[in-house]
Amino acid sequence: MNNSHQRSTESLSLSGNAGSAAPRRAPTHAPVQGARATEAKPAGLLSNFDAIIILVGLVIGIGIFRTPSIVAANIHSEWAFIMVWVAGGAVTLVGALCYAELSAAHPHAGGEYHFLSRAYGRPVAMLFGWARGTVIQTGAIAGVAFMLGDYVAQLFPLGPYGPALYAALSVVLFTGVNIVGTAESKTLQVVVTLIEVGALAAVVLFGLFGTPAETAASLAPTTADTAVLGLAMIFVLLTFGGWNEAAYLTGELKDAPRNIAKVLITGTLILILLYVLTNLALLSILGLDGLRASDAVAADMMRQVTGPAGEIIVTLAIVVAAVSTLNATIFTGARVFYAMAHDLSVMRWMGVWNGRGKTPANGQLVQGAIALALIGMGAITRDGFKAMVDYTAPVFWGFLLLVGLAVFVLRWRHPERKLPYRVPLYPITPIVFCLTCLYMLYASILHTGTAAWVGLAVLAAGTPLLLLKNKAVAPTVTADPRDDTAL
Repeated sequence: MNNSHQRSTESLSLSGNAGSAAPRRAPTHAPVQGARATEAKPAGLLSNFDAIIILVGLVIGIGIFRTPSIVAANIHSEWAFIMVWVAGGAVTLVGALCYAELSAAHPHAGGEYHFLSRAYGRPVAMLFGWARGTVIQTGAIAGVAFMLGDYVAQLFPLGPYGPALYAALSVVLFTGVNIVGTAESKTLQVVVTLIEVGALAAVVLFGLFGTPAETAASLAPTTADTAVLGLAMIFVLLTFGGWNEAAYLTGELKDAPRNIAKVLITGTLILILLYVLTNLALLSILGLDGLRASDAVAADMMRQVTGPAGEIIVTLAIVVAAVSTLNATIFTGARVFYAMAHDLSVMRWMGVWNGRGKTPANGQLVQGAIALALIGMGAITRDGFKAMVDYTAPVFWGFLLLVGLAVFVLRWRHPERKLPYRVPLYPITPIVFCLTCLYMLYASILHTGTAAWVGLAVLAAGTPLLLLKNKAVAPTVTADPRDDTAL
């Protein structure tokens, strides 16, 4: 986008130099050019590698170290245990393919907000922005911060409120890193994600080539049950969660229309490979019954293979995983404030893009403040992490369903548009994705606690945004698809 603005500026200069009156006309153009030069906007700073690293770092979090035992408790055989992870990966890939079409056609730092605005109008998009800023993303940030706090507190205990204190400090620290600048945040993300993937690789190698556990007595039913399989899938998809955040990178990804599909598909395939191999390794050492009996599967596996030192290594790996996810979630989160500020004048100050740091600094501050408030709310519960999962789940799956339906809506509204990327096997692929989101919405309301209703109440508080006057959003048809001036 900077290049296109530069070419426009150069063309104005050239036209101004044509003819004898050019020197006198130059001052007329200078203020306009200066205004454009000082107006900071998202720029293509991220390579495919950077975006894939951020995507992988977003998804690989604490879940892979916590959910395998829950999944195993709801599975009837070792074969089914692995297949449910493969199925979760397949569902994630289907969603990534749908997002690839939307992201390639509508690259924007606003991500899902931008998709919803084009499909349903700005009032619905504004309601999503409200939900993301007060429930979805800020709740996810608080939840990951609680996970980080839980494990740091094991190494350096600070009393009963230690996890909440560490969670709050981590939000302050990594919000600060992201305000400093995109380049600094990106560098941190690359480092911690590579460490994290290396730790998972070590777990895989020790698990696949270590000594298996002795067969133990069965601790759970061995008959298949549709309900418990569905519950297992909920936790598997929770562990895969975060891939959709790649949509918010398209405003800063180089040649986003052509590259975002590569980022989403490559990143998702890497995640499927890592998760399936990790669970194969855990299963190889502990067995299905050992997984069911364990509250810390990776630590128990490493302790059996390498002794007490392995347990410390895994704890450190979990801290790194939480750092990776927290930093990446904070990085993508405030981008929605940048998009919303273009539609609501009272929020204009939150959409200011910091030209020096190349980041929505004011949005980062607001996001951090809301996350800290949610950490305070979670601190009074018995399990802050679970409270945040309950708080976000129904709202998250409801809007993800709307994004999936947007694939159909935008194709119907603009049938003549040439898409940079088309989801394969249309309409089967988006139908599968939408049905999955619908089931997860139902399950998240059915199986979550009081915090879920608090999240829905906060969403309801934002419904007056639906009364805003709608503005039609035309499809982007310029040569540079990143030039989304309609938003």
